[in-house]
Amino acid sequence: MARIRHIAIRTPDPEKTAAFYKDVFGLKEVGQARTGCYLSDGHINLAILKSRDEGGEESPRDAVGYAGIHHLGFMVDNAEETYEKLEAAGAKPMTPRADQPKNHFSGSGPRSYYEVKYRGPDAQEIDVTESGWIGIE
Repeated sequence: MARIRHIAIRTPDPEKTAAFYKDVFGLKEVGQARTGCYLSDGHINLAILKSRDEGGEESPRDAVGYAGIHHLGFMVDNAEETYEKLEAAGAKPMTPRADQPKNHFSGSGPRSYYEVKYRGPDAQEIDVTESGWIGIE
């Protein structure tokens, strides 16, 4: 069964937004992202990412200054089976299928994992992994 375990939001001010989620909801900072940080409640990884400085055309979520949900991540039992279902449903891969996990996290320590990105309905970005994200069970 697939489980939502990762949500990424974009904001012009990642530090201010992260402080809000830490102060109000008690989320813990569990790592650094390239343009922000990762927070967690122990069940879900929340990436707080800086809005783009240059826009893209594939998705309105790639516009300069966009603030809001950018993508969702699903932890699945069988990634290959899920890739097939995604493609059969018309989703387009954005990244190659990973043969080897990569070290993606910093901050509280590295953790090997991989994710494959797809573009689903409404140009929504979807991450798929069997191994999860930092800070989740």
